Amino acid sequence: MRKHLIASLLALGVGFIAPAFGQAFPSKPIKFIVPFAAGGPADVVAREVGQKLGAELGQSVVVDNQGGGAGVTALSTVVRSDADGHTLLFAASGNMVLQPQVSKAGGKELIAKLRPIGLVSTGPHVLVVSGKLPVSNLKEFIEYARANPGKVNYASAGVGGVAHLGMEYLKALTKTEMTHVPYRGTAAAIGDLASGQVQALFSSPPSLQAAIDKGLVKALGMSAAGGTGAARSLPVIGSVVPGFEFTTWYGVYAPAATPTPVVDRIHAALAKVLKDPAMVARLEAQGVALADSTPEQLSAIAQRDTEKWAKVIRAANISLD
Repeated sequence: MRKHLIASLLALGVGFIAPAFGQAFPSKPIKFIVPFAAGGPADVVAREVGQKLGAELGQSVVVDNQGGGAGVTALSTVVRSDADGHTLLFAASGNMVLQPQVSKAGGKELIAKLRPIGLVSTGPHVLVVSGKLPVSNLKEFIEYARANPGKVNYASAGVGGVAHLGMEYLKALTKTEMTHVPYRGTAAAIGDLASGQVQALFSSPPSLQAAIDKGLVKALGMSAAGGTGAARSLPVIGSVVPGFEFTTWYGVYAPAATPTPVVDRIHAALAKVLKDPAMVARLEAQGVALADSTPEQLSAIAQRDTEKWAKVIRAANISLD
């Protein structure tokens, strides 16, 4: 009888421990580790979402920018942190999908030690060309590239990034030859694009809008079926190039050992704040479309994109090693 009583009490104790852990969270400020420098698109979204998430959870969310190292520094920080939900990774699709494939030091082993919480945003890239290039639409650009093999120089914000791979993807589907010119960031690339030193570039709408508005570059299309802000009016590249489609996204991750009740609490709060009308409007004006998901859906999105880009990376023989 005594043994049965002790067993019953232990069972009840275990039953109370898990929910209590979830209810106690958060007990201190939460950190968003962002694998990019302050002031960039990822930082802007992280701060907007973090502020609302902190208000919803009853603790402040502090953004910690850890740029450089292809995101590996930031991933390492989160993986080494206590798995209690107070240190989270605010990652871009490039960190989770591209870098591990283009470099042996890209953090593949670290990604295996993270668990998804949910998607934050998703959006297309925009294809722009120099205003000095004698084309006015995507079809004319493709025809020009075919007629001038190797003479169209396209810029990117760096080898192995989505801007680089996006153009290699377009080259493969259109059977064109263009020359890659990598830059250290998008701003310098846009300057040379405006002057005609390079002729084409894929990038996110917020980083391009000012140059488009000033007429320094011409926007020819977007990489996905939907966009926000001014991108809504652009043609969908896939309507001219069948099969062409890609998006970039941001998502939130936690250390793999983070208890499920804590992950569930963060996910529920995140899903709620991503529907905040004022924040949605502010970020849409900057070309950012907020979009939530379950942890399982985010995992599936990352797997889908990993398989998509693996084909492009192999075909173009892209490596940072």
